[in-house]
Amino acid sequence: MSALRVLSRTKLYWGLIAIFLIGVFSSPVTSKGSNIFLSYGNLLDVLRQVSTTGLIATGMTAVIITGGIDLSVGSLMAICTVVTAMLLTMPGATPAAVMGLPAVAFVALFIGVVATRFLFANLAKSAEGAPHRAAQLDTVRGVALPAVAGVILCALALWFLLPQVGSKFGVLGVLIVAPCVGLLFGALNGVIIVAGRLQPFIVTLAMMVTALGIARLTAGQNNAVLPVYTGSNATEDFEVLRSLAFGIIPMPGLFFLGAIILYGAVLRFTPFGRYVYAIGGNEEAAKLSGIAAGRVKIATYAMSGLLAGIAAVLYVAQYRQGKPDAGAGLELDAIAAVVIGGTSLMGGRGSLAGTFCGVLIFGLLSNILQLHNINSNLQLVLKGLIIIGTVLVQERNAADLFSHLRLPRKRSALVPTSAEERTTRETQSRSIGGNANETP
Repeated sequence: MSALRVLSRTKLYWGLIAIFLIGVFSSPVTSKGSNIFLSYGNLLDVLRQVSTTGLIATGMTAVIITGGIDLSVGSLMAICTVVTAMLLTMPGATPAAVMGLPAVAFVALFIGVVATRFLFANLAKSAEGAPHRAAQLDTVRGVALPAVAGVILCALALWFLLPQVGSKFGVLGVLIVAPCVGLLFGALNGVIIVAGRLQPFIVTLAMMVTALGIARLTAGQNNAVLPVYTGSNATEDFEVLRSLAFGIIPMPGLFFLGAIILYGAVLRFTPFGRYVYAIGGNEEAAKLSGIAAGRVKIATYAMSGLLAGIAAVLYVAQYRQGKPDAGAGLELDAIAAVVIGGTSLMGGRGSLAGTFCGVLIFGLLSNILQLHNINSNLQLVLKGLIIIGTVLVQERNAADLFSHLRLPRKRSALVPTSAEERTTRETQSRSIGGNANETP
């Protein structure tokens, strides 16, 4: 493989290195001469700040690879912040509890049924040589045990969560409820898209508006912000989500890295991941090859909603509040990070490694501009220009753009510069045509 080809394939990583070096060499220094950009605290802040966007971008990557889009993730995160803040600070049958517990029950029931059916499907494959045993396994697999497993898992979830309704929810409780609420809304997106055969843009746009309204109704007319103060109106244990895991990495960053690694492994090494890429490359061909394209697409939207719910819990821990407009514009930042990471909006191409780099590029760029006290409006302009330039390079369209910009100059060289030259060329053309038509 030539060096030029290797450079082309790794240009995203070189871009990340270049942004990092720009930050290092252009960074202000403290009175003691230390580099502010390279300080441990600053790098931790970057990772902490990009974690929320990174979690949403992780789910968005699989959605875009299938050829879809999810504009609702910002509003889904907002409604989950309201649910989280309300569960942490308000005891009793609040709107958040009324919404959250049925969501958990439904998700637990579904997971129990699906997991059990998957287990017995593998057992049935191993019993293909024994028809009688295979028939028994098929009967049990199809009806009895999946239902029982789903009911048991649902009962366990409610057994754990119901006692917290009377007091206030703890950390583990909100980490179960909020993602389940997000997952349910995300799955609803996928069901409407698949069953209604509608464009993802329209469905998720409608869900974005709907979820925003539900978030405001849940919070109440007089609650634009729901404050969360650990040790005061919320349990002190919630402070753990603001701490450093193992004294090294912030907890939001740990969730982000864990999501990237786990979901990346799923997309890279499992049949589900291969189905995601196949649907994005050619959905009709994927269906003809036996792939359940509808189920796969619903699963990607459900995962997008689940990760938005996790991001919501971390947002509440970071900013100590839940509010109905918490995720305003966050879906655009996530899409930008995914596209910068090399995922094609046409579907079929992309990776979570690229998304990870895209999120870091976005975060480091914002940090560099803030360290230099660049005007916030100018920051938006610069970010927009960088996004366009990066996408042009990723899609390999930059050379085409420059060729179009040079095209008028090339054409002007072919056009006569005066009326006399045009007349001369027309005369020569006629004479050549006349000579060609003469008979010898």
